[in-house]
Amino acid sequence: MKKILAIAIALVMMFAIVACGNGGTTTPPATEAPPTDVGNDSNGDTDSDFDDLRIALVAHGPESIQFDGSFNEGAWTGITSFLGTHGLDPNVHARFFQSHAPDDEARVDVMIDAIDAWGANILILPGFHFAESVYTAANLYTDTMFVVLDTRTDPGPTPSNVVTILYAEEQSGFLAGYAVVMEGYRQLGFMGGIAVPAVVRFGHGFLEGAEYAAQSLGLEPGDVTVNYHYIGGFAPNPAVTTMAGSWFAAGTEVIFAAAGGAGFSVIAAAEDAGKWVVGVDVDQSGASDVVITSAMKALAISVDDMLTDFVNDAFRGGSDLLFDASLNGVALPMENSHFQNFTQAQYDAIYAQLANGTIVVTTTVTSTVAEANLNLDLVTLNEIS
Repeated sequence: MKKILAIAIALVMMFAIVACGNGGTTTPPATEAPPTDVGNDSNGDTDSDFDDLRIALVAHGPESIQFDGSFNEGAWTGITSFLGTHGLDPNVHARFFQSHAPDDEARVDVMIDAIDAWGANILILPGFHFAESVYTAANLYTDTMFVVLDTRTDPGPTPSNVVTILYAEEQSGFLAGYAVVMEGYRQLGFMGGIAVPAVVRFGHGFLEGAEYAAQSLGLEPGDVTVNYHYIGGFAPNPAVTTMAGSWFAAGTEVIFAAAGGAGFSVIAAAEDAGKWVVGVDVDQSGASDVVITSAMKALAISVDDMLTDFVNDAFRGGSDLLFDASLNGVALPMENSHFQNFTQAQYDAIYAQLANGTIVVTTTVTSTVAEANLNLDLVTLNEIS
C-alpha cells in the first residue's frame, strides 16, 4: 500500500509540475525524509561525526549491476573514495539499490524504498534514465539530496535539492581518437550503444580527434578510415560480437565501444581477432588486455566532490554542472594504456590545449554524422545505418 500511495502521489506531482510550467504554483508535500545535517564537527572526521549519513547508489533497471565496469562502478568508486577519506565504513554508510523494472515508475519506487526503508539522505543516480524520475522523487522528498550523473532533469528547471552533472564526452572521445592515430593505427571503428547525446558526443569527438592527429602527422586524405555505427542497445549481445568480428576481419584495427555492457561483446571479438578496443566511461583496462585505452569521465571525482559538498553543508542544489578538461573531468588512463608510440608528453600537450580552449571540439548532437558538419578532410567515414 505504501508503494501504491507513493506512486499515486508521484503522478499527482507530475501534473502539478506541468501546471507550474503553465504559470501555476504548487508546494511540494511535506515528507519525513531523514535530516541532511550530517556535516563535520570540530572533533575531526570520525564515524561518529557522520552517524546519519546514508548514501544510496541507485541503478536504473534490473540489468544494471553494481560492478558494471562503467557508470555504476565509477560512481561507487567515488563513494568509497569519499568514505575512505573520512574513515567511514561502506557497509554502514552506503548501499546499492537496483530498480526491479526498467521504467520510471519502478525507479521512483526504488528511490522511495532507499529513503523510507533505509534512511538515505543523498542519492547518486547514474545515467540519463533518471532525467524524469528524479524530478518526481525530488519533489516528494524535498529534504533529501539527489545527484544525477550524465543528464539534466526533465522537465526543468533543476529542483533545489538536485545537482545534475554532465561530462565533456566530446573531449574524452577526441583524446581517444587522437591517441590511436598518433599511435599508428589507421583503420578505426566506432560502435555506440544508442544515439543519445552522450554517446553521440563521444563518437563525434573520436572522429575529430582522429582528424586532428591526421593533420598533425601530415597524412593524406583517406589514410584514416572509420566505420561508424549505433548498435541499438547497451546490453551484451552476440550480434555485436559478430559485427565487430566482421569489422576486424576486414581490416579494422581499433574499435571505440561507447556502448556500456555491449562493449564487452566488442572486447570478445577483439580477443578472438587479436585487435584492440577503446573502453569507455571508466578505465576498462582490467577487463581485458585488448583494451588499448579508455575514454574516461571523472565519475569518481565528481561523486566525491558532491558528497564533500553535502557533508560540508555546501550542496549545490539547483545546479547543472559540466566536468570538462578544465576541471580534469575527462581523461585517458595513460598509466594503464598499451601505447608504444604515443607518449605522456604528447598527451599532456594535447590535454592542455583542450583545457585552455585552444582546441574546441563540437558538442553538436545530430541523428547522423553527416548532419554535424565535422569537416573531416582527411578521415574517410563509413557511416552504417
